[in-house]
Amino acid sequence: MSDYQHRARKRFGQNFLHDMGVIDRILRAIRPRAGERLVEIGPGQGALTEGLLDSGANLEVVELDLDLIPILNSRFAGRPNFHINQGDALKFDFATLADGPHSLRVVGNLPYNISTPLIFHLLDHAHLIRDMHFMLQKEVVERLAAEPGGGDWGRLSIMVQYHCRVEHLFNVGPGAFNPAPKVDSAIVRLVPHETPPHPAQDPRQLDRVVRAAFNMRRKTLRNTLKGLLSAEDIEAAGVEGSLRPEQLDLAAFVRLADRLALQAPRDETS
Repeated sequence: MSDYQHRARKRFGQNFLHDMGVIDRILRAIRPRAGERLVEIGPGQGALTEGLLDSGANLEVVELDLDLIPILNSRFAGRPNFHINQGDALKFDFATLADGPHSLRVVGNLPYNISTPLIFHLLDHAHLIRDMHFMLQKEVVERLAAEPGGGDWGRLSIMVQYHCRVEHLFNVGPGAFNPAPKVDSAIVRLVPHETPPHPAQDPRQLDRVVRAAFNMRRKTLRNTLKGLLSAEDIEAAGVEGSLRPEQLDLAAFVRLADRLALQAPRDETS
């Protein structure tokens, strides 16, 4: 490893994983195999990178921090299955790394300040991804894995569960990182569905309905959706308009989205 010690940067949300027991547990959960195409987002100083490379998988890493590039190169540039991409994962075109449908396995200790927008960006490439394993803030994982009826159920839960099977694997305490974050973390596995369990006619309309519904989550659907659907439309979708959004399951939101899709102009792209 390079003698240069990189100081974690708050503006990049950096907390470097150093607990070897946790690192080993994550690698066992991922189970990388020779020849697979892995993408590591935010490798940091390479805590997971070495184990991923040792599997024989072809590893592409995406790192934003220019100061980390020489550290990573000094450790791994001689490995034939290592390739580094300097750039912002939020803007990165993951399709350039894919061999075809379901060819990418994505892993990362994601900075908490970008985790939600990054997951939505990756969902745009869900057809290219076999699975994703992320270290996230524990409360974000609880939202991803939430069920209808509770306070954690919201836009993130619904849109991710529309595209993926969600597994909350295990929790990780602050002491596993340097510097130690002020929150607990968790490992989550996201596996894109071959076919969504409740396919929407237009997933864009699903996102519109869910955004509107949870914009004022304490109000009834009749009120939160009135800019999109009438009370009659909500009822025609088999949904009770007096319910609050957190009381609806994914299938009910898809029925509302399909009702909206019937009304949307064919050329609508919003």
